[in-house]
Amino acid sequence: SQDELATVNTEADRLATRMDGWSRAAISRRLAEAVLDGTDTTSAVVRVFEALQTAPGHVVPIGKLDEVNRKEVSIAGRVKTLWSPSHPSIAQVGLIADETGQTRVTIWKASEAPWIAEGEHVRIHGAARNWYEGRVSLAVTGWSTIHFPERGRWWEA
Repeated sequence: SQDELATVNTEADRLATRMDGWSRAAISRRLAEAVLDGTDTTSAVVRVFEALQTAPGHVVPIGKLDEVNRKEVSIAGRVKTLWSPSHPSIAQVGLIADETGQTRVTIWKASEAPWIAEGEHVRIHGAARNWYEGRVSLAVTGWSTIHFPERGRWWEA
């Protein structure tokens, strides 16, 4: 109906402002499909929001890592603490946190990843999602990349 379409478009506008990388049209299409399948609008909004949060290629909130059904993920957060590695093949190990939670991150020496520092904001792309002592954790491998949004670029110095 026209009312349902108006509600779907309004909710898509609202979600698009909260979801980087998703257009209003893409969100609207997903919402409309859910409503056409018989889901009420409120439930459709929640379901679509949760699906887009953990979609491949997008930064996953750390608190949602255990809900992701794939091996590689991207996250963003602050390095909360680092401690001494327990094995010579580990370069760094510590906790990275965002507003939704925190997770252990292991950076393997073989990855040749740049060093991170406590308090630093990082974006890790292609981290291997695994489990350590019953909790989800991440490993930086040779396929992973680490970005530092707050570090100055050499050409800006």
